[in-house]
Order: sequence, then structure tokens, then C-alpha cells
Amino acid sequence: MGEQRVRISDIAEELGLSTATVSNVIHGKTKKISDETVKRVQALLEERQYIPSMAGILLAQNSSKIIGVFINDHEKYEGHTLEDVFIASSLNYLSTEIEKQGQFMMVKKAKNPKEVIQFASMWNMDGLVVIGFCDEDYMYLRNHMRIPFVVYDGFCENPERIFNITIDNFDGGFQVGEYFRQLGHKNALCLSDNDVGIDKQRYDGFCAGFGTGTVNFMIIPMLKEERWEFYHREVEQFRKVSAIFVVSDYYAIDLIHFLNEQGIRVPEDISVAGFDDIPMCEMISPTLTTVKQDCALRAKIALQKLREMKENLISETEIMLPVTLVKRASTKEVKD
Repeated sequence: MGEQRVRISDIAEELGLSTATVSNVIHGKTKKISDETVKRVQALLEERQYIPSMAGILLAQNSSKIIGVFINDHEKYEGHTLEDVFIASSLNYLSTEIEKQGQFMMVKKAKNPKEVIQFASMWNMDGLVVIGFCDEDYMYLRNHMRIPFVVYDGFCENPERIFNITIDNFDGGFQVGEYFRQLGHKNALCLSDNDVGIDKQRYDGFCAGFGTGTVNFMIIPMLKEERWEFYHREVEQFRKVSAIFVVSDYYAIDLIHFLNEQGIRVPEDISVAGFDDIPMCEMISPTLTTVKQDCALRAKIALQKLREMKENLISETEIMLPVTLVKRASTKEVKD
């Protein structure tokens, strides 16, 4: 049989103190307790290997120093949400900024905003960063929760009382379209798994930058097996264009693998560009032309805005960060 858990009442009884005194020492509330008593309690706690309830300690304090990062556990990740390169990169930069502030990061996948509220309240979190949910979910959080939060890489149609840290998705698409036009491309495809929100902004920007050339839009399945079946059915559509803009690097890299299997060369037969500039863009062959966003700056702003919310200093509802086209080997000039 395993050893029984040591209780506060056991420590108090052995030292001849009240449970309230022992509890206050555990929770750091020692202003009205003598140094000698504090040392006695701490010594016995260590000797008895008392393990406090972390949730209890945090709930007893005014500030838990915990920043929760909630990520939409969407089906498109196919059970690998935290392995997604953009998500992993975002967590890396957020962790760095959170640690700089002397706080702690707690990461949670969630299917809906109710899970976010329940978990955040349980841990008495100081603030939240919410990634990958929809406009309706953000409004639900705002109307049902008092903990400050920022939307990270989201699309908020009406960001009233919601702070969104976004990027210039339209300009990112525009830069790709303009670059393809300058390279001499006249027929292009744009691939996305939806035609709303952020992806639509990227597509609209691409069309504007591409100018008078022909652009067709293709909605692709989220799941890889279904997506490749779709590609096999539509492979002739790929052969009719000289350039493809894919609204995320993950899909762009996946498409290059498919094209290679079909004997369609990138960029000799088709130029391909993505969006986000994840590290894998420089690891594949050919390296991927893409749109770079500053993840470190976004993380820094996220923590800054959470602090401002706590102090009721925030006024604007959105910050739009600039993006930059990174030209690599997956695109080339078309010669007449």
C-alpha cells in the first residue's frame, strides 16, 4: 500500500499550530507570522515531503502569473495540432516573452470556447492568447469571461471589445501576385481550404497584385488523403497554369510533393509560393518562396496588450503587422 498524502492538519497538529497558520505559510501569506514560526513550518513541510495543490495555491493568490495559450484543435490538424509548424513556432516565441515577464505558460487544445472558459477559470489565469478560433467564438469569450485575452492570427469582422493581433494578409497576397506578374506569369491558381476570413483576404490581395492575368480559385480538402485524391482528379488543371499561390506553407509543401510524384517540375513547369515562412520552407527542394511574418514581434505585442488590459489602458481593437515576400527557388521567370 502506498504512503498516505500528508495533510495540512497533520502538520498543524504536530507543531501545535492552527491549520490557518500552516496554510498561510504554504501560500506565502506570512506578514503576520513570526520568522521562527515560518521556519518551523517550512522545515516540517520539507521533512514530511508535503506536496501542495498547485491549483489551490494559485486560486488563493491574487495573481497566478499564468498566461494560457488556447489553440483550436481543428480537424485539419488530423490529431497533430501542436506539431503544426506554425503553431509550434508561435508557442516558442510566446514562451520566450512570457518567461521574460516572470510568468508561466500553460498550453491547452480546445474544441470550443466553453472549454477555454472552464479551464482558464480553474487555474485563475492572468490572461489568455487564443489561436485559430472563429469570430463567433471570440465574441462568446468576450461575453462570458472577464479574464483578458488577445486573438492571435485571427479574423474578427467586428472586433468590438476584442483585441486582435493580425497581419496584413491582403498585402501578403498582393506581394505574391505582383511578383508572379513581374515574372511574366499570365495564368495562375490560388489554393485554400476555405473562401472566407484570412484566406479570402490573401486571395483578394493575390488577384489585385496579379493584375489582368487569369486567376482561378480552388478549395482543397483539409485532410491529406482526401486532398491527394482531389489533386489526382484535378491534376490537369495544374498543367494549365504556370504559377500556383497556396495560402499556407504546409499546403504549399504538400502540393510540391504531389507535383513531383506526377513528374511536374517546380519551378521549371510550375512556380509555387506559400504563406507564413515556416522553417521547413528552407529545408525542402526547391526552397519555397513565401510571405514572412514576424512571430517574435507578434508575441511581444500580445504580452504587452494583456498587461494593458489588466490596467484598463487599451483603446484600439486591432494591430496589423506588416509582412514581407521572401523569394526562393520555387519560383522562376516565364520566358516567351
